[in-house]
Amino acid sequence: MKIAQFETSHGYLVGLRHRGAWLNYTKAEAFYHLGQSTFAMQHLTTVSQMLELGVCEPRRIRTVLDFVDSTRLLRHVRMPADAALRAPLVRPGKIIALGLNYMLHIKEGTFAPPAEPVLFAKASSSVIGSGQTVRIPRGMGRMDHEVELAVVIGKRAERVRKREAYRYVAGYTIINDVTARDLQAKDQEQRHPWFRSKSFDTFTPMGPWIVTADEIPPPVHLNLECRVNGRLRQKSNTKNLVFDIPTIIESLTRHITLDPGDVISTGTPAGIGPITHGDEVTCTIERIGTLRTPVKYR
Repeated sequence: MKIAQFETSHGYLVGLRHRGAWLNYTKAEAFYHLGQSTFAMQHLTTVSQMLELGVCEPRRIRTVLDFVDSTRLLRHVRMPADAALRAPLVRPGKIIALGLNYMLHIKEGTFAPPAEPVLFAKASSSVIGSGQTVRIPRGMGRMDHEVELAVVIGKRAERVRKREAYRYVAGYTIINDVTARDLQAKDQEQRHPWFRSKSFDTFTPMGPWIVTADEIPPPVHLNLECRVNGRLRQKSNTKNLVFDIPTIIESLTRHITLDPGDVISTGTPAGIGPITHGDEVTCTIERIGTLRTPVKYR
């Protein structure tokens, strides 16, 4: 199922794709608790809250949908007309990304294949949603697109073994890991972390929604591509990852605890390229959707 974050003039609400339309899942949850004569643990207005409370689970969600269907409440949980789609996780707790995780991308950068996952962080303040604008600064050189499959963690993960890794995945979404490439190269030359080149405001388009893990069973082999102004730049399949999702989760959780709502961006394939003012970038992953972002100067 597809779970999305929306914002209205009255605040945030959770959206769920049901019967070919988006419904207001925040309101559906409230009706469900009223119908069961129970008190809601919390008024659920964000996907992050659902993950933190452990209620972003397909069986639980289907129970709420069955209640809405059986009580003929669908017309009362329609998405408001002014609802605007936002990133599914507006401010993730952690965004951990991988570099050099497709062999052809390694070769295009003339790097040596890594012996273990190459990890870096992106600031959660850099997140925007599909349809929102990537704002690039003037005079800072080349800015690049990077399409990536993102893994959303569903429960606390510590010292996870590969064979159990998928149990900790709530779902999947898309990230465009926008990068200030010249600044990154400068930092690399000086042996500095490249955090800042990845973390400018608006440099992490995410979305358009989360597809729950039950819809994409392992092994997760998905076609992905990136187009700029309709022209194909990147195309691959996640079966070509150097380190697959279970390996990444095992490696990460050996020393870093992952919490519900944390995001792992699994790396980008070959074909990275520059973007500039006036461009439109579309990142598509099969069975998830398309993340669209216009590009403008700040």
